Amino acid sequence: MQFELTEEQTEIKRAAKEFCEKEFTPELALEFDQKEEFPMQLYKKAAKLGFTSMRIPEEYGGQGYGLMEDCIVVEEMCRVDPGIGAAVSLGNLMIPDILLHHGTEEQKKKCIPPLARGDATSAAAFTEPEHGSDITRMDTTAVKSGNEWVINGGKEFITNAPIADFFVILCQTDPDASPPHRGQSLFLAEKGVSGLEATKLHGKMGIKPCITGSLALGDLKVPESSLVGELNKGFYYALELFNGTRVTIAAQAVGMAQGAFERAFQYAKSRKQFGNPIINFQAISFRLTEMATKIEAARLLTYKAAWLYDQGKVNPMATSMAKAYAGKVAMEVTDDAMHVLGGYGYLADYHLERFHRCAKITEIYEGTTEMQKLTILNYLMKAM
Repeated sequence: MQFELTEEQTEIKRAAKEFCEKEFTPELALEFDQKEEFPMQLYKKAAKLGFTSMRIPEEYGGQGYGLMEDCIVVEEMCRVDPGIGAAVSLGNLMIPDILLHHGTEEQKKKCIPPLARGDATSAAAFTEPEHGSDITRMDTTAVKSGNEWVINGGKEFITNAPIADFFVILCQTDPDASPPHRGQSLFLAEKGVSGLEATKLHGKMGIKPCITGSLALGDLKVPESSLVGELNKGFYYALELFNGTRVTIAAQAVGMAQGAFERAFQYAKSRKQFGNPIINFQAISFRLTEMATKIEAARLLTYKAAWLYDQGKVNPMATSMAKAYAGKVAMEVTDDAMHVLGGYGYLADYHLERFHRCAKITEIYEGTTEMQKLTILNYLMKAM
């Protein structure tokens, strides 16, 4: 077993840390949080340096690394600021992965290079109002009409929907399939086409720079060439995708927890009561050591899941364990960090309340914690 980053991975971590600490300033973090605005210029800067295309092959403009290197970068982004970090790391969400595995060469060349350069953003429209994390059923339908597919339905809580240039949409293509998920397919669409309307959702609790929206799909016509992969294989492609994306969400959670911990630790060293730094009081010091231990455990689960993925040994149970536990740790550690600062932790200028607000989403998107537990149980039942 090797529990150290390679020299190259260490350099990637250093470069990402340096970039984020320079660009994701506290002032910008508060500004984007208050405005609920996507940090487009920061996204483009990060893309120019390759931080948003770690897993995209070099032939399509990416860096050609694996999930492990991607997680290292995502963790650093969310350590410095959870809102900007989540927004930048999810700017080209899902489409490169889907197309690299199942897209045609034409689809790859059209979509992936601009996403790698930061010239475009993308959205994956899976979640529906009636079904949430359960994608085994789709109310959104795609019906063949001549040389086109006509899509009707609605999607909810779609990351990047109002700003995306490319969309991949999960639809029911065989209404008679039993079970229903055997009749689902994926389609590509572009912004500006008739029949696709995105609406921004306002008033989110956290990750406010990461824009979320609803999609209304009314007689959206896409050509046959927009089908991604094989007909009626969309559900299975989505599950493959989650094995990677859920690990990056775990990395987000680890980063958020680490960033909150560091702020609390530094505060505890400088804040004095009764003439002593509060870190000398066991009530504070023990809380900090427990926080550090939880973060390290979450990081190891996340890195193990990423390593397995990169070794071609994809393990959905390891992925779900990483996401479920890291999300829980992010919530607990950010809460504890606020407690260390007391009343100051409740103020926006001290940033921890934003870390806590942002941490909650890691227990929800890319499949709720309950969905991860169901996956874990399913694999345990098969193994024991």
